[in-house]
Amino acid sequence: MTLTLKSATFRAQREADWLALEKLVQRARLGGIRKLSAEELQRLPLLYRATLSSLSVARAIALDRYLLLYLEDLALRAYLVVYGPQRSWFATCRHFLSRGFPAGARAAWPHILISFLCIVAGTVTGYALTDRDEAWFSTFIPAAMAGGRGPGSTRTDLLGQEIFAPWSGVAESFGLAASFLFQHNTIVGILSFGLGIFAGLPTIGLLLYQGLVFGSFLCLHAHRGLLIDCIGWVSIHGVTEFGAIILSGAGGLFIAEKLVFPGRLTRSDSLALHGETASRLAVGAMLLFMLAAILEGGFRQLVANTPLRLLIGFSVGACWITYLAWPRKGAGA
Repeated sequence: MTLTLKSATFRAQREADWLALEKLVQRARLGGIRKLSAEELQRLPLLYRATLSSLSVARAIALDRYLLLYLEDLALRAYLVVYGPQRSWFATCRHFLSRGFPAGARAAWPHILISFLCIVAGTVTGYALTDRDEAWFSTFIPAAMAGGRGPGSTRTDLLGQEIFAPWSGVAESFGLAASFLFQHNTIVGILSFGLGIFAGLPTIGLLLYQGLVFGSFLCLHAHRGLLIDCIGWVSIHGVTEFGAIILSGAGGLFIAEKLVFPGRLTRSDSLALHGETASRLAVGAMLLFMLAAILEGGFRQLVANTPLRLLIGFSVGACWITYLAWPRKGAGA
């Protein structure tokens, strides 16, 4: 009986604060936090903390299970209003693209450089080995990835079936091809990023392998007098695609550094502190993979002129470098 009286008195004394908080939370959810006045914004965290206190007491003395459920639900909804992101989805995307992604890239520029050098080292090695023996092409590139290309391919085959092949139409280019390419490239990116947790060694190995494939691919075309045409054909989408791979690898190497050399922090604290920078690189790389798939699947064959392809490809590369490297006020916010 005494406990029941305490529970009833407790509810009567505090219910007004709960109802006031619920009203503010409902208004914020419907119209946004900006709909609240300055006075209401000051009351919101106070009412939220008072509700948490009520929840703690209620768990000790309340006999009404539905009251506990109500307070838990109210506390959760109020938490999302008080501590949740205050930007809309559109504003969040705009902030990420204008500030967050470039800031992440600039913070990890040494890792981006290492990632780039791994690609270059692999490309030079793959080219040199294939130049000695074209059998290396089949070693580096499985038949499923080669698309019918190989040591037996002639100059005519590579020109007519690949470099200047006719456009396959909207549905196949922008639908099937772009979807497949995005799926394949994203897997490479996720592996490059995720394997960084193993001290970065698998990430470096994967980046070197991507370079080996590219170098062998270039050499095959160079032996048939098509090196410049091949670079032009690849450049339209390849600049963006390799940029995404480099950023994914840089994110993995960034994680590896913070885990192997956490400084005075524990490894888990170091990862929590620096994880946002790495995640910015990963998310940005996924966006680049999507654009590269669209360029590769849909636009590459629409431009059938090598000088124009080179101009487009390297102009796109210059735009990406400028976008990521150009400093912005408050970019780290």
